[in-house]
Amino acid sequence: MSQGELDRETFDRILMRQALDQAHNAWAVGEVPVGAVVVLDGRVVATGFNQPIGSHDPTAHAEIQALRAAGHYLGNYRLPSCELYVTLEPCAMCAGAIMHARLRRLVYAARDPKTGAAGSVLDLFAEARLNHHTEVVAGVMADEASAVLSEFFASRRLSTVAVSGDHSGSSGDRHAGADRDPTRGAGLAGEASELEAQVPPPIGGIEVRFDDE
Repeated sequence: MSQGELDRETFDRILMRQALDQAHNAWAVGEVPVGAVVVLDGRVVATGFNQPIGSHDPTAHAEIQALRAAGHYLGNYRLPSCELYVTLEPCAMCAGAIMHARLRRLVYAARDPKTGAAGSVLDLFAEARLNHHTEVVAGVMADEASAVLSEFFASRRLSTVAVSGDHSGSSGDRHAGADRDPTRGAGLAGEASELEAQVPPPIGGIEVRFDDE
């Protein structure tokens, strides 16, 4: 590995740690912990974290929040010299926004095998018919980002068990209601159950499947 490559890799990890800090902000307010930062010329110009539940806004994913903040700060809806760091692979909505903003580079941590649109379910960034192609780097701090998601859903599952009064330890009882649709306000037990359907990680991370991001 060249010195330049080492510098790039180290820099990517430093910025991804800042995105992970934003993910913890989401966790603090009860949202699925996904965080993002927008970088211009090596400097963070905007941050965002997942907050669709609290804002009653289905578009309020971490990437969208960060892109909106960057656009306002820089006074432009085009961000061609910017890079986006996000702790989870973008969905189709966020991938579209990234390309509309003309971002130069996307760096993400954990793959999302359920809704990921940067290679897991589909790869919009590799679609030759689209008129902009953002460079994509996957798997930076994937283990750390996946661990945050896993811990979040595990804590939610424990909270659900505690509220229900079930302390029997029976796996059948403990996961009662785990198939409920989380979009119907029934809590996050559905997402927590997804943790037990792990798939082999392609980039050294524990992949986490869930519905809210």
